[in-house]
Amino acid sequence: MPEYQFVDLKTDDRLGTTLPEQSRIGVDTEFVREKTFYAQLCLIQIATESEIYCADPMGLDARNDDRAKALWQAITTPAWVLHSGRQDLEVIYQTVELMPREVFDTQVAAALLGYQPQIGYGNLVNELFGIDLAKSHTRADWSQRPLPNSFMEYAAEDVQYLLPAYDTLTERLDKLGRLQWAVEDSMDLLNPSHYETDATQAINRMKGAKNLRGRARSAAAHLAAWREREALRRNRPRQWIIRDSVLLDIAINRPDTKQKLGATPGLAARTAARSGGQLLSVLADAENERSDYEPPQKPNEQQKTVLKRMQKEVSDAAGELGLATELIAPKKELSSALLGSRDLRIFRGWRREQVGQRLLEMLEDG
Repeated sequence: MPEYQFVDLKTDDRLGTTLPEQSRIGVDTEFVREKTFYAQLCLIQIATESEIYCADPMGLDARNDDRAKALWQAITTPAWVLHSGRQDLEVIYQTVELMPREVFDTQVAAALLGYQPQIGYGNLVNELFGIDLAKSHTRADWSQRPLPNSFMEYAAEDVQYLLPAYDTLTERLDKLGRLQWAVEDSMDLLNPSHYETDATQAINRMKGAKNLRGRARSAAAHLAAWREREALRRNRPRQWIIRDSVLLDIAINRPDTKQKLGATPGLAARTAARSGGQLLSVLADAENERSDYEPPQKPNEQQKTVLKRMQKEVSDAAGELGLATELIAPKKELSSALLGSRDLRIFRGWRREQVGQRLLEMLEDG
């Protein structure tokens, strides 16, 4: 197991002076989110060329304390190397509203070398260095204090090989002329829109809502937006506020009294008492707004033919490049392109150069 230094960020400032001197660091995080809307950051692991730090951020008020802000600014000054880093960046952004200036994702890089698109960190370390890592503590409670030594050792190991992996992967990518592809895909992870919540789009996560029409659709959209805001305000999971199936029932039946609302199957009496007035008000607002939403179109026969040609074009390109087809463009993305969407990954950067431009021409020709 690797040696590491434990740092309590509430009282220890050493990272504030050490990290800004680093050009690049390996980073991983541990968090819990079962009982909250936002993930609770419990540990941040940092690897430099010579040291591994396991830093405890719990109890650190990064939004209101100047010392904490300065510490996080120091942590986000170097470029970060992560593995499958989207969730790590999300929890950091939602916790401290900061991002590193540059990121490199080793999972993204490995996929561009022909490894499985979702290869795990342990498997990648084994592939690159022939080293077997300890099994992860996937069901661990990282919020407990003190953390057991076995947890800390695992956490340290999770960043131990990030910088060596970066060196190996970037060298191989550079030889193939794909290093900029990995940089491009990795840097996209810094787009804040990936991690911001838009209540108006909450209905898109509501199971069963996509086939609703008219007032039922409008009611569902308003109810989903209300639940999103309520979940944010109370920092509780959406389904803990009101389950999808219950919200859908309310949207379809649109009760107009507390008694009728309270009779909704699955709606807890406590929730009806606490939020019934708000729910009825939301329904009343929605009643005056008729949704013009239409469910996603299904391709006609001609479009199906074009879609098959597009899939073959992508498959051929993937074969030539030695990459997984879904890494270039999954079928869902091609279907969106077929139905008119153009703000898609396949039409940007290296994907456009390799195959996206040909797909655009194919779509124009019909």
